[in-house]
Amino acid sequence: MIKQMEVLAVIPARGNSKSIPQKNIREFGGFPLIAYSIAAGLQAACVTRTIVSTDAEDIAAIARDYGAEVPFLRPSELAQDDTLDLPVFQHALNWLSKKEDYHPSVVVQLRPTSPFRPPEMVDLAVQLLLDHQKADSVRGVVPTTQNPYKMWRINEEGFMLPLIEVEGTKEVYNAPRQDLPDTYWQTGHIDAIRPEVILKKKSMNGDLILPLFVDPAYTVDIDTLLDWQRAEKLLLEGNLKVITPARRKGSFSQRIKYLVMDFDGVMTDDRVWVDQEGREMIAANRSDGLGLERLRKLTDIEVLVISRETNPVVSARCKKLKLPVLQGIHNKAEALQRFIDEKGILAEEILYIGNDVNDEVCFPLVGMVVAPADAQAVIRQQADLILEHKGGFGAVRELCEMLIKHYKEEGQSVG
Repeated sequence: MIKQMEVLAVIPARGNSKSIPQKNIREFGGFPLIAYSIAAGLQAACVTRTIVSTDAEDIAAIARDYGAEVPFLRPSELAQDDTLDLPVFQHALNWLSKKEDYHPSVVVQLRPTSPFRPPEMVDLAVQLLLDHQKADSVRGVVPTTQNPYKMWRINEEGFMLPLIEVEGTKEVYNAPRQDLPDTYWQTGHIDAIRPEVILKKKSMNGDLILPLFVDPAYTVDIDTLLDWQRAEKLLLEGNLKVITPARRKGSFSQRIKYLVMDFDGVMTDDRVWVDQEGREMIAANRSDGLGLERLRKLTDIEVLVISRETNPVVSARCKKLKLPVLQGIHNKAEALQRFIDEKGILAEEILYIGNDVNDEVCFPLVGMVVAPADAQAVIRQQADLILEHKGGFGAVRELCEMLIKHYKEEGQSVG
């Protein structure tokens, strides 16, 4: 385990972005882009402080909203197109030392333009640095997709020359790839650095740099609008386990007595099949059904389905799963409030899972909101927890297993 020490996460975010205006605070998958890096700092077990270094008041305000500190505004001369990381981090460390007598043992850089981080990434990078006292820093890397030994440069006469030579290998560019050294590309996900490297060696990485190997699936660096569109599509597909701002709030700390669920987009993938007679069919996940059965047997949580749809397929599926259902509900908030009044229950005892805008009205009435991975952006933005699975593809099972685990950990009574 990482022993407690001061680990400072710094997120550099200047306001004058040229490639994508307002890039750092532009909405990305339902949240400002910078919020993903803030979440990575806040959710890391080892990080004791997360700050944003910016020159812009609007970025500072949003950063504070998402839980980061903004103890200073960076001078404008350190927020230019050609400003390097080093003076930005020197300024941050010197300001904190002078104004607060604050001296971290490790500094972590979390660039906003690389928002896809696995949950353990920050802790792994810091632990790797602490485990190797000789190391100056740790940097995230992935295997190169294009081998530099196969690359060329052009001389003044217009002829091609190999970019890299290998001693003892003739025509390295023609050598089999498996005979060439492994090469790696630095990503923007993370750097863990000893402060003295920044302040005394005047370097962002020093001489002895350790690699943190990153799954190439997480390799996203947002510099253009096309990068943005591709990355957001990948995020919304929900196939990567990524730290998101929504997960900063998720907690089962209070006892949940009721699970209230939407149907379409939660129990299904939100699609419908219609035959020539107008009859509708949906696809449901058997794993979700088993999860609800286990939840009923292993906890005393009661389940209620509230659906806008009037189609009998909803009642048929709920009947098979022995779930009470309120169907054809156009105002879910009114229906939920009546249920609350009849049961005499408290808001904090209710967990609600929904995926679309018609669920939003229920959120003020409950203690915790959960969204499937593919829920609408506005729903994910308000959710306390975003699941790894999509609606109709195991989201309900995932939530049920989390609730069962919580019951066991809290020592609550089970059947």
